[in-house]
Amino acid sequence: MNQTIHPLNPIAFSFGPIEVHWYGVIIGFGLALGLFLAIREGDRRSLPKDTFADLMLWAIPISIISARIYYVLFEWPYYSQHPSQIIAIWEGGIAIHGALIGAVITTYVFAKKRKLSFWKIADIAAPSIILGQAIGRWGNFMNQEAHGGPVSRAFLEHLHLPKFIINQMYINGIYYHPTFLYESIWDFLGFILLMLLRRVNIRRGEMFLSYVIWYSVGRFYIEGLRTDSLMLGSLRMAQVISLVLVIGCLAVLIFRRKYHLSDERYLDI
Repeated sequence: MNQTIHPLNPIAFSFGPIEVHWYGVIIGFGLALGLFLAIREGDRRSLPKDTFADLMLWAIPISIISARIYYVLFEWPYYSQHPSQIIAIWEGGIAIHGALIGAVITTYVFAKKRKLSFWKIADIAAPSIILGQAIGRWGNFMNQEAHGGPVSRAFLEHLHLPKFIINQMYINGIYYHPTFLYESIWDFLGFILLMLLRRVNIRRGEMFLSYVIWYSVGRFYIEGLRTDSLMLGSLRMAQVISLVLVIGCLAVLIFRRKYHLSDERYLDI
């Protein structure tokens, strides 16, 4: 039976010699949906019109570049020998932590120049970001990447997964952990949590900090199952970054409360 299993076609459609991959379609859909939700919520929270549309014009390209730089730095032994491949982003090789670093820096500078609250923008964007991540992981699914170590078909069937997911996890004669799915589910749950926190009217800044903590906790554990981790010696870099982010965000949260830097609430205008 295994010999009859074929992976899903990663090509969504073609225009002559130009091929459009499902990865790009799915990532684009996640970005568009996230932007739509952020714009709508920004209007409710009285942000200037087109704030998020203008921000994305800068944040998207900078995030892609920073995601690539992050990946290349931790794969430098290879890229130092193949410098022409550094810009070959179309062949794969970006890291979400690099993208988030670029996005946060861009948002901070953007907020300063527009004389807006960074924390207000970040709070509004947080649910959109994690929803985009949840959707984007299905791009990895189509590419049969970001998976975990080997497992049996019986293991996957025991998880009551749809057959199309089980079959897509059959790669070169071996079944693998669908870690893309684990993270997607974790991120969808995080999205629901953040939407509920909006109703609680938590302190300004704590929506974004909650997002980072939630995502980092899940990523720390899921990363331990993956086979494609960026390494720093014997350490998985994503786990190191996740641990640092959890501790750092908790410290920032406590500091801002202690010195009354977060007395404003999410629903405040």
